[in-house]
Amino acid sequence: MTYAITQTCCNDATCVAVCPVNCIHPTPEERAFGSTEMLHIDPRACIDCGACADACPVDAIFPVDALSAGQREYADINAAYYEGGERPAAGDEVDGPNFHVWGEPVFERSLPSDFGPLRVAVVGTGPAGMYAAQDLLLHTAAEVTLIDRLPVAGGLVRYGVAPDHPATKKVGDTFSRFHSHPRVRMHLGIEVGRDVTAEELSAHHDAVIYAVGASTDKRLGVPGEELPGCLSATAFVAWYNAHPEAVAQGVDLSAERVVVVGNGNVALDVARILVADPEALAATDIAAHALDALRASRVREVVVLGRRGPEDAAYTRSELLALKHVPGVELVVDGHDPRTGASIDAAAGADDRAGVLRGLPRVRTGAASPTDGERRIVLRFHSEVVEIQGGGGGVRSVRVTDGGGAGPVDLGAGLLLRAIGYRGLPVPGLPFDEASGTVPHDGGRVAGLPGGYVVGWIKRGPSGGIGANRTCAAETVGTLLADAVAGTLPAPTGDAKAFRRLARRRNRRVVDARGLAAIDRAERERGRLDGRPRVKLATVEELVATARSGRLLRLTR
Repeated sequence: MTYAITQTCCNDATCVAVCPVNCIHPTPEERAFGSTEMLHIDPRACIDCGACADACPVDAIFPVDALSAGQREYADINAAYYEGGERPAAGDEVDGPNFHVWGEPVFERSLPSDFGPLRVAVVGTGPAGMYAAQDLLLHTAAEVTLIDRLPVAGGLVRYGVAPDHPATKKVGDTFSRFHSHPRVRMHLGIEVGRDVTAEELSAHHDAVIYAVGASTDKRLGVPGEELPGCLSATAFVAWYNAHPEAVAQGVDLSAERVVVVGNGNVALDVARILVADPEALAATDIAAHALDALRASRVREVVVLGRRGPEDAAYTRSELLALKHVPGVELVVDGHDPRTGASIDAAAGADDRAGVLRGLPRVRTGAASPTDGERRIVLRFHSEVVEIQGGGGGVRSVRVTDGGGAGPVDLGAGLLLRAIGYRGLPVPGLPFDEASGTVPHDGGRVAGLPGGYVVGWIKRGPSGGIGANRTCAAETVGTLLADAVAGTLPAPTGDAKAFRRLARRRNRRVVDARGLAAIDRAERERGRLDGRPRVKLATVEELVATARSGRLLRLTR
């Protein structure tokens, strides 16, 4: 028996580090690691030890004979990666007591024996920031100050991962163990530029790592984009994930058809949530207001528009495969453009994005949504939005190109969600590249700001999933430590206590680690009473009040 890596692979390579036979590829040392959609286990070399499954932070690894019907394709995907003899079976590499040939040991960081503890602030508690904090805490004696503009930690793990992907959310458990670390101080609800300045952060720390992500979205630039009912996928995801800055009653689901522009993983996420069985979502941590709205929803069809063909789609094969197995939802392809069918028919197979679509029904979408049949998701390629037309105080239809030389057609729809990419915002006090939406840097070192560093999407742009941030953080932390050894970090003028006083003077509603623990307990208890894993607190006021009441209760015991 062998193991296989499935849809929720986060690519952080924890499994690679524990495999005794080097049968998981690509590894971080291989060129393909930075661009691969997921990691793969070689069935010829796997010795069925289960170490990778135990180490996986997102429960993505299972024995092949234990895969569910919807996951069995992943056994073939893992095996196909090694076909053609491109990768040798690890067990065949040597004849001796070792499982495989070990490379020469590499020590990427060499710290002096008298290297003293650093005081480092990490701005942002999503995956990028927490991988950086983890690196510092596990490999140095650094003291880490965690800062977030929201009164709760988690970033995109809490507010970006779809609620029906609970395994992916488990990576948050890996990070949460550091929230109460003895060398961590937490200040949640503090915004750089509003409550404290970048200069004040630097004055109280040896270094500051900014992991603020890419919090806004790109625009379509077409007439009608400002109409009510035309939203960003960013806002929609925030709405169903109970982000405290989302409008709880702000999405109208009274139309039968929704158009989603874009064909990345976020587009598939929002399409899937729109037509998923609300009672299945009731077993997740989806926002209570979103669950109520979805129960009353009239949406039966979601049309996902892709500007290019199926072979160039931005989503991962694993997410597309999962879309084929959503209970009660039919996945179909719009065959309006002959290039779409030609690409699918010519595809090599399941290892090709277009090949995954082979065998799916092909339809033609028109002005009206279908009046019978089950809920469905329509993948429409070679199609762009030309205009969004209004009526009745909102979106009435979406005019799109029809391909093959035909003129534009109108798709009747009451809601349009644009999922065409994220974009970073400037951080007051830091340089900013308007063209890329990132902070200029050299290996994570902010240009022109000694002691300032970046990690994650604000560093490299909105690319890569959760696990990509581990490698990104390793580079940034390595640069920071090299600067510390070289003595180029500016010396702070204030200490940790002085910063705590400053933060609380500027914002009386700061949440610390005990307050965060109180929020977690309250949400889990609300979930227990409702038969759910947790029911999220959905406003800043609720979060702060819960943090404060829980902290006061603990102090009085």
